[in-house]
Amino acid sequence: MNRKLLLPGFTVFVALLFAFRLGYLQISSNNYQSLSENNAVIERPVYPERGYIYDRNGTLLVANQPAFDLMAIPEQLKAFDTLALTQMLRITPEFLTKKLNDSRRYSVKLPSVVVAQIDPKTHGILQEKIWKYPGFYLQDKSQRAYHTQAAANILGYVSEVNTSDLKKDAYYQMGELIGRQGIEKYYEKYLRGTKGKVYYQKDKFNRIIGDYQDGQNNLEVTQANDIYLTLDIDLQAYGEQLFQNKRGGVVAIEPATGEVLALVTAPSFDPQLLVGRSRSENFRVLRNDTVAKPLFDRGLQAQYAPGSPFKTLNALIALQENTLSPETLFPCDGGHYYAKGAFMECHCSVGTRNNLLSAIYNSCNTYFSYTYRRIIEAYPTPQEGINQWKKHLNSFGLGNYLGYDLPIGQPGYIPDASLYDRVYGERGWKAPTIISNAIGQGEILTTPMQMANFTAAIANRGFYVKPHFMKSISGEPQLSEYEKKWTTVDSIHFETVIEGMHKVVEQGTARVARIKDIEVCGKTGTVENFILLDGQKTQLTDHSMFIAFAPKDNPKIALAVFVENGYWGARWAAPIASLMIEKYLNKTVKRSWLEQRMLNGSLEAEYQKPYSGVPFKINE
Repeated sequence: MNRKLLLPGFTVFVALLFAFRLGYLQISSNNYQSLSENNAVIERPVYPERGYIYDRNGTLLVANQPAFDLMAIPEQLKAFDTLALTQMLRITPEFLTKKLNDSRRYSVKLPSVVVAQIDPKTHGILQEKIWKYPGFYLQDKSQRAYHTQAAANILGYVSEVNTSDLKKDAYYQMGELIGRQGIEKYYEKYLRGTKGKVYYQKDKFNRIIGDYQDGQNNLEVTQANDIYLTLDIDLQAYGEQLFQNKRGGVVAIEPATGEVLALVTAPSFDPQLLVGRSRSENFRVLRNDTVAKPLFDRGLQAQYAPGSPFKTLNALIALQENTLSPETLFPCDGGHYYAKGAFMECHCSVGTRNNLLSAIYNSCNTYFSYTYRRIIEAYPTPQEGINQWKKHLNSFGLGNYLGYDLPIGQPGYIPDASLYDRVYGERGWKAPTIISNAIGQGEILTTPMQMANFTAAIANRGFYVKPHFMKSISGEPQLSEYEKKWTTVDSIHFETVIEGMHKVVEQGTARVARIKDIEVCGKTGTVENFILLDGQKTQLTDHSMFIAFAPKDNPKIALAVFVENGYWGARWAAPIASLMIEKYLNKTVKRSWLEQRMLNGSLEAEYQKPYSGVPFKINE
């Protein structure tokens, strides 16, 4: 090869290569065209109105109201009058500087919220002067408007997305809103809809001069869905009124469907507190209240010993295991020695002999201690006995998270052989060792939701439907079929227990819960309340518990009421439950004397007491 031609040939080859590449970029590739368009086009999101939330009767609970955000695109910002802008927005220069720095860290090209949820009056002033602030623009949005002061724990709230939200879901951009807690969070994808996009053409001065390509590239929004809850807002609000100056909660369920009628937690708060520019400060105040805990949903998250209502389940298990019959008699002399030197008290008088029916309405500790022992001792080893006992309880929804459609909850706890083997050794325990399980104390933990659910299972004579809050979603079919979940106890065994619960109200420990012309079935509980104080097991004021359903036949409502430090079951929990049943079934309350006693009653003095130990005692 002629070396003289090598260099010119190489030069020509490189020149042709560059020419080909340049032609490709200019003619065949649209990369630079896209970049050019990006510099000349503004993309703005269009937000659908968030879905409305209604109760079971069509009462509007949550709607929307106009709101506006001041947005900024960092790379388009130019020098502006900081003082004038901060005065219009009623913010400090330091706050504005921080938000703009946050925007730059997020993206210099993408818009970020500088000031969220501007009121209409300020928005009107800004609209006239926004042209003085290049790089800023106003974004139309909406914010929640609550039409009720109740049910904050169910409805939840919305707030701006954080960095964690952005990583989890690419749908969101900085400054957008997302559901937090409750229905707002669980059904977020239905309530938010799908945002659209609008593209605007800019001139060389970055001014919008019209729609880009006559809006051909715009994306239409998908409207959000409205949600109809199973909640009865009148019953919910009434329950919250009854719990003024008390701590605890109510869970009310329609037994046949599993629809949650009310989920009261007390203390609670007005949901409107978590709307608008004061939301963050209000949330901080609520979160920092570690005494009353208004953000803590006691109906779903609190785990208590179930107390005497649990005796109904032990009775059903014993009947199923054929270790007991309705006619079985056990003596009670004001208690009994269940082990050497270990005495369990009972309020039955000396010489009492109870069958199952009278044991339920008299809440006899002795009777159910014998009942529990028979269940455990029917098997060759206590390990086998307690594990079988646990299987029955699991079938009532105890010991596991029920799977209702709210994003929080606790599973409760039902002990099994592995726990006691660890504590006492495999041969170190028998039924008397763990006799407290007989009366719903010991290591058992339940949530009020689980208590209401197993009450519904009793009312249904052996089945429950998974509790849920969603009744229907507009434009969408039923999300899932809520099927019956049958317990391991045959239906024939429930009638004696139900009759005993009826007699609890008619002639037993909950006579205060009687309602004219309504057959109420219930069971009181006085739940022991212990803490460890200076290393010593110390008993505080007992909790007041009551489970109930009504009517006795074809029941329409089942509920569990729990009042912290409320003394005995009939003092607070039973009256509150009775009033809520009357309110729901009759739509009005005639027993004004009882209603006023509950509305005006307060346990605040009890909650202010210093910790003090009292002698160990087991009540009904």
